[in-house]
Amino acid sequence: MKNFLIILLIISGIGIVIFNSNAPSWLPFGKQHTHAPVSKEINMIEIDVSGMDTTIIPEKREHVTAELKGKGKVKVEQDKNKIEVSVKHKWFDWFSFGKKTELNVYIPEDYSRDMEIELGSGNLTFSGHSKSQPMTLNELTVDMSSGNLTLNNLLVKHFKHEGSSGNTHVESLTAETGTFDISSGNIKLRRYTGALKAELSSGKLDAQLDELKDAVDIGVSSGKVILDLPADADFTLNGKMSSGRIHSSFPLKNKKMDDQNIIAGSHGSGKHNLDLTVSSGSIDIH
Repeated sequence: MKNFLIILLIISGIGIVIFNSNAPSWLPFGKQHTHAPVSKEINMIEIDVSGMDTTIIPEKREHVTAELKGKGKVKVEQDKNKIEVSVKHKWFDWFSFGKKTELNVYIPEDYSRDMEIELGSGNLTFSGHSKSQPMTLNELTVDMSSGNLTLNNLLVKHFKHEGSSGNTHVESLTAETGTFDISSGNIKLRRYTGALKAELSSGKLDAQLDELKDAVDIGVSSGKVILDLPADADFTLNGKMSSGRIHSSFPLKNKKMDDQNIIAGSHGSGKHNLDLTVSSGSIDIH
């Protein structure tokens, strides 16, 4: 009798798991909210995803809409002046080996306020139409634990990136201020314009600036920074080192050296400050 009860409980548990995993959408726990209107009161779109391929697509529309292909439950809902997009997984979804989960998030192309992206793992791509037709935002904040992030053709007043690991590739970003706080991982920044502030605990920052229009402030605890500036860049270099090195291929006026490392000098008119601090690791300017 005791064994029969144990077997019955096991069968019942399996049945509940199967039932829940195939629950029709008309049941309360199966219902998915996949879109929300973007009114004038909405000043934040927050996208929180992990473990899937996510694409954020700007187009002519008045709603935020999410389409999920694969396991999980997508939710798009308004919370006061914010729209939140998220995907929740049941524990057994993580054992769907070989099956990709894909999420497309469609946003109004004329939305110009704030956006926050939280990427736990997986891949995420967000692109404006082109360099001449970028997606315009007031503030874009990225909080990245791991995974791969690709950003293209964006015009942002304030850009903030905080990453504990993973890989980020940014192509054609114009910002009044750009801030990168990197614990680990790699960031490749191409065709960037604007003020640049970066703090690296470790990892690598490879940054190419189309135009030097403002100050650059970089601190490196460990890791490597490559800073590619235009040939006609006007800057004054101020370097501080505990160890590691700072190297520049630019011909500098009033150059000061410390054990073969450049710690001061200017190029062109010297208009913009280039403040570099290295505890360990290296910074190369070319």
